[in-house]
Amino acid sequence: QVQLVESGGGLVQPGGSLRLSCAASGSIFSFYVMGWYRQAPGKQRELVAAITSGDSTNYADSVKGRFTISRNNAKNTVYLQMNSLKPEDTAVYYCNARSTVQVLFGQGTQVTVSS
Repeated sequence: QVQLVESGGGLVQPGGSLRLSCAASGSIFSFYVMGWYRQAPGKQRELVAAITSGDSTNYADSVKGRFTISRNNAKNTVYLQMNSLKPEDTAVYYCNARSTVQVLFGQGTQVTVSS
């Protein structure tokens, strides 16, 4: 089974940037949608951004214009470029992959936006 491993989280000041990476242990070619979710303390997990195998993208209203999702099938990796970060972006960010037969999540990476 393919495993997803996130990296790139950390502590950043408001207005700063981070790039998250999600490396899959196998090919992501079969996953028709890959995305990033986040969960803040006391809140439900929410979809942040998603990208299809045809490179169509979808973003939560709260991150439009600030976050960019991309995928590199050759490297089996999905990225989330996060700019103009705000304290309300603080959360654990999870990579997600969906195929016709399975739904996968990674273990998550913490993003903290604070001065």
